[in-house]
Amino acid sequence: MPTQPLSQKEIEDRLRELPGWSVEADRLTRTYRLGDHFAATALVVHVARIQQELNHHSDLTLGYDTVSLAVNTHDAGGAVTEKDFELAERVERIAPGHGAH
Repeated sequence: MPTQPLSQKEIEDRLRELPGWSVEADRLTRTYRLGDHFAATALVVHVARIQQELNHHSDLTLGYDTVSLAVNTHDAGGAVTEKDFELAERVERIAPGHGAH
């Protein structure tokens, strides 16, 4: 069964629970700042593990001291779905342990 896109209201309601996240060009996005490149790299590895567990992958960009994620659900025609918010929530739980803000 394909994943269903969330309505604009559902997206807005869910975003209230995830400060720092937004929707840009039909993708759920966030950029984290970290203390240095090593911390940013460690966060990327941790996020990659979560993505493998969920079998749901974002575009993940590593900068010197930043990590950016952008995700939507291809099975839903590139819309934002519950799967995207599940990934965002999991990343939010582990990011502070890497010093991300």
